Amino acid sequence: MLPSDVKTWLDQALVEGNFSGYESLAEALKERGFDISKSAVHRYGKTFEKAMASAKAATEQAKAIAEGCPDDAGMMNEALIRTVQTKIFEVLMELEVDPSTIKLTSLGKMVSELSRASTTVKKYMAEVKTRALAAAEKVEAVVRKGGLTPDAVQTIRREILGISTPS
Repeated sequence: MLPSDVKTWLDQALVEGNFSGYESLAEALKERGFDISKSAVHRYGKTFEKAMASAKAATEQAKAIAEGCPDDAGMMNEALIRTVQTKIFEVLMELEVDPSTIKLTSLGKMVSELSRASTTVKKYMAEVKTRALAAAEKVEAVVRKGGLTPDAVQTIRREILGISTPS
């Protein structure tokens, strides 16, 4: 319920103070004209700390996945969109707020934007596949004229399309 500039200050103070010093934060808020108890600041701080830890873990996991799995077919974006959709659903199911305070239009817009992003990723993946197939066919025609063996042609085609060699 704090104004955004005060909330930003509080968030920064919590992070800089390593999520401690709740009594002094409550006093600083009181000096700014907000009578908020130490307990309320502590509850908010613990919730915020948990959210930051989750975000940090998710960021580290995403970085590890990105480094370990090249995003050749846009699958990373698709997985991210699905993960966000799942998390939003989980958050909505766990919300303990007055339903009248939830802005359904905002939630609808968020779902709409995620759906649009998913569609955009799928279109992009289809375009990339089409371009890769066209490039593979052009290269195949050129290398056949050049006298390469059928095995060499297929090897080049697999490399262009990113298809692993059959075992």
